[in-house]
Amino acid sequence: MAEALRKPVPHDEAPETPRPPITPVAPADKRSNQRTAATDKLRQLRRRERIRWTLFALLPIALILGGYWYVTGGQVMSTDDAYVNAEKVGVSTDISGIVQEVAVKDNDHVAAGQVLYRLDPRQFQIALDNAKANLAQIALMIESMKQDYKRMISDAAAQQAQVDLDQTNYNRAEMLLKTGTATQAVYDQAAYTLQNDKSKLAALREQAQVQLAKLGGDPDVVVTRHPQYLQAKAQVDEAQRQLDHTVITAPFAGVVTDVPSIAPGKYLAASMTAFFLVDTEHVWVDATPKETELTYVRPGQPATVTVDTYPDLEWHGVVESVSPAAAQEFALLPAQNTSGNWVKVVQRVPMRVRIDTSDKNLPPLRAGLSVIVDVDTGHARGLPHFLTSLFGGKHRAP
Repeated sequence: MAEALRKPVPHDEAPETPRPPITPVAPADKRSNQRTAATDKLRQLRRRERIRWTLFALLPIALILGGYWYVTGGQVMSTDDAYVNAEKVGVSTDISGIVQEVAVKDNDHVAAGQVLYRLDPRQFQIALDNAKANLAQIALMIESMKQDYKRMISDAAAQQAQVDLDQTNYNRAEMLLKTGTATQAVYDQAAYTLQNDKSKLAALREQAQVQLAKLGGDPDVVVTRHPQYLQAKAQVDEAQRQLDHTVITAPFAGVVTDVPSIAPGKYLAASMTAFFLVDTEHVWVDATPKETELTYVRPGQPATVTVDTYPDLEWHGVVESVSPAAAQEFALLPAQNTSGNWVKVVQRVPMRVRIDTSDKNLPPLRAGLSVIVDVDTGHARGLPHFLTSLFGGKHRAP
């Protein structure tokens, strides 16, 4: 027995795996398993039947709800291609100078007319003083011209008296020459003196005419109405304007931004933007809905604006205007394909919505925020449109 157990097993003959004993199934247990399987199958069939009848019962309700939604739908046009916009201006001045003072800080709220920054006014004050001095000099010159004209008129009158005397002497010398009482030399001297004094009188009258022309044809002209005075006064006004523009004020109420871009001591060229001012009171929404969404949109229709920044709040507004041309009409490059391979693309039309910001409980809107605009067109599809689309055919919009 021990030798048989120690007998080696050949390598090509693997030992057999022992099989578990087979337990015989009693006939009663077999019938019980069959009844359980039949019961489960019956339950599945009943469950499917209930689901089927439930779906049949819900189908009319779904059709009614779907039809109601379709009939009453289409009244609100919604677009999310919209952004908040506001009046904004780059604060600058038309003169060049060195920044002397910055009176505001970044993101400060300023009132209309509030001082924003100042330029060094010294060079402009010097120019103004020079212009005022020139104006005073012009006024004195005009008064001098008026006095010179009066003097010239007086000199011409005196010269006219001398010419009259010369004419008398000439006539006497001519009569004495005919009678032989006077010599030819006396006659020639009287004629020369008369002719010379007449030339002086003509010169004085011409000088008086030139001086009168400088006075604008009016010897009693008011100094403040003389052209040269008005020209000098304009130079004073321009110098005063430039001096006033060294103090830059806010054109409207709003919030300043990018103020750190300037600082005292920085040189600003004329018309160079120092920083920006954004109006927080007058804001609107610029939207670009699809052309297929504007069928019933009209100016004056109410709109509701939802801002992504404040998802639980709503702003109310009115459609202010709809652009007469699509956005691609203003593009630098044409959208049409000139090669002839035409692809129809739905265009977008700019639309502006005016927002009511009178409610102080709502937070301020900032330019550039993304919003969703819902416009109540007041137009539903209606039953005719529903029936036409249900049974085929085309429906013509009113």
